[in-house]
Amino acid sequence: MENKSHAFWAGLFTVALTLTIAVVAFLFNVDRSVREPYDLIARTSVTGLYADAAVRFRGLDVGRVQSIKFDRDHPGQIVIRIMVDQHAPITHSTFGTLALQGVTGLAFVQLDDTGKDLSPLSTSAKQVAQLPMRPGLFDQLQLRGDILLRKLERVADDVHDMLSPEMHAQLQATITSLQHAADGVATLSQQMGPAAGKLPATLNQLDHMLASTNQMITNLNRPNGPFEMNLNKVGTAAQQAGEALTSIDATVQELSARVGYDTLPRVNSLSDDVRSAARSIDRAADTFSTNPRSVLFGATPAAPGPGEPGFSWPAANAAK
Repeated sequence: MENKSHAFWAGLFTVALTLTIAVVAFLFNVDRSVREPYDLIARTSVTGLYADAAVRFRGLDVGRVQSIKFDRDHPGQIVIRIMVDQHAPITHSTFGTLALQGVTGLAFVQLDDTGKDLSPLSTSAKQVAQLPMRPGLFDQLQLRGDILLRKLERVADDVHDMLSPEMHAQLQATITSLQHAADGVATLSQQMGPAAGKLPATLNQLDHMLASTNQMITNLNRPNGPFEMNLNKVGTAAQQAGEALTSIDATVQELSARVGYDTLPRVNSLSDDVRSAARSIDRAADTFSTNPRSVLFGATPAAPGPGEPGFSWPAANAAK
């Protein structure tokens, strides 16, 4: 009888402990957050997405997927009902994409925001707001698969052309040319060996020449150097030449004044005398041409004029 009562109390304790653990686990795992419904409108494949999948906003868990169904009003369109925490920043520019959980093949909803319209998007159970579902990475790869395949085919054709016998011969010729060029460089390096050996001595001579040049420039720049002295001599000669030119200019001005005030009046007087002599010679020539006897017997006296002794009126005038 005691063994049966002991087994009864042990079983009752086990059942009570199990119920207590279940109640505690339920209380710790129950979700007390208030969530609001949103509909994601998808026009692409939703492979890997399932009910009760996670909904994350930029990596943070904000809700769960409630249901996945086709849109009866728009054939081919899928409506994904998600329940999102009311404190999640859902705006008019929020959109959803499909992301994969590692290598499991299971998908979850990733929410993001473009930032174009940051006004909150209101929703309710009676009027559920809709969010666009954009293609994910794999959807974009599927959409662009044909383009990628064509590019891969083109690359394969290019590789096939590169491996053709003609291209192989061209590559072989190019490699041969490069080998000849490398041999030429090696030969040139060997020929430049002696010149490279003489290079330190040449550099030393160049250093001496630069030092001599620097010393010469320093001597020329000294105040008592030959360059400054020669410049001073040139300046003195130029000053003396200027003074000589000034003296010549004064002499020319004095000579001009003498010519203007002394020589020119005398030249004018001589010119008047010459003109008077020329007139006298001209009258003598006229007299000689009119009366040549005047040279031997002298000039005939001029007839007396009216009122002079010996004057007589002409006959014609007297008859009148």
